[in-house]
Amino acid sequence: MTDAMTADEFAQLERYTRFWNTGPGEERDRLASVVFTGEVEYRALVGFLRGAAALADFRDQFVSHVGPARVRRREEPEVHHGRARLRWEILTGAGMSFATGTDVIEFDEGGRIRAVSAFLDRAPEGFDPTAHD
Repeated sequence: MTDAMTADEFAQLERYTRFWNTGPGEERDRLASVVFTGEVEYRALVGFLRGAAALADFRDQFVSHVGPARVRRREEPEVHHGRARLRWEILTGAGMSFATGTDVIEFDEGGRIRAVSAFLDRAPEGFDPTAHD
């Protein structure tokens, strides 16, 4: 880390991971309000989402489909010039690895996340990328 903004960005990445690991309720709403801009954009093979509510709904649909799951960082994120690369892994409730990926994250001037491009490094078994928008 080279400056205060980078320290803030690392803290945002911690909150970002907690957001994905938090179910519906006040805590997730609080996290969303400090982590994301109002019109955050999320791009992944499964589609394009806009707004924290859409991300929360995506997480809830995922958990309803595969069961309990949590996101963990695979290594320390890299941050520079208002962007970050965060490598993650999704673990099922049984602790089995479901998938791995990399998020490229863009921060706004205030340090909130305005855009995420999510890439799969190892797709889940049976994943068909052509089955999504």
